[in-house]
Amino acid sequence: MSVTWNPWHGCHKISEGCRHCYVYRQDARWDKTSSTVVRTAQFDMPVRRNRKGLYRIPSGEFVYTCFTSDFFVEEADAWRPRAWEMIRQRSDLTFLIITKRIDRFETGLPEDWGDGYDNVIVCSTCETQERADYRLPILAGLPLKHRQIVCEPLLEAIDLTPYLTSGVEAVTAGGESGEQARPCNYDWILSLQRQCVTAGISFRFHQTGARLIKDGRMFLIPRRLQHEQARKAGIDTP
Repeated sequence: MSVTWNPWHGCHKISEGCRHCYVYRQDARWDKTSSTVVRTAQFDMPVRRNRKGLYRIPSGEFVYTCFTSDFFVEEADAWRPRAWEMIRQRSDLTFLIITKRIDRFETGLPEDWGDGYDNVIVCSTCETQERADYRLPILAGLPLKHRQIVCEPLLEAIDLTPYLTSGVEAVTAGGESGEQARPCNYDWILSLQRQCVTAGISFRFHQTGARLIKDGRMFLIPRRLQHEQARKAGIDTP
């Protein structure tokens, strides 16, 4: 089972992958401002208890963390220490953190972090080769028990080969969603899959995106079908 925990909301764009951010699209529908970072009512969700004194999030859950912001966004520096405390306290949960700010990972890191918490998976995104070449050497040098790479939205062909031997456990790839989505070429996806197979690393094709180029044709894929169509491709590897 899984839950989503958004301790803060809002962000500001820092790279090409942010251009058509889904959070900005969602907030625009409700006249909300995505560029203002605010602490949410969910902030202490991992440690909330019910009337019986039991945690509301049961042991063993997988927690998607900070998916409407970035866990390492600058405006959350004052709140992050408490978030780390809750993550440490709930060692019976697994927290997945995906970030475009891997270069800020060590800002305010807990004193007892050591070589990482067993229950934290940190994923660095890279949507272009330039971002891969900047972010992934940083990811490789960090004290982490679990590290992964997310190439989503994938905007061009990327060679991850130099970075797949540094303890990376998995790679996830996918296209861009939304009305203004830039095309994703299926050949780019297949190339990443082959790189992972060669390195013996798990690969997942997460979603097609709204515009997928395959065999020289552009396919317009409705949002509701983008994950399903990616699964049907049958190219995921354990």
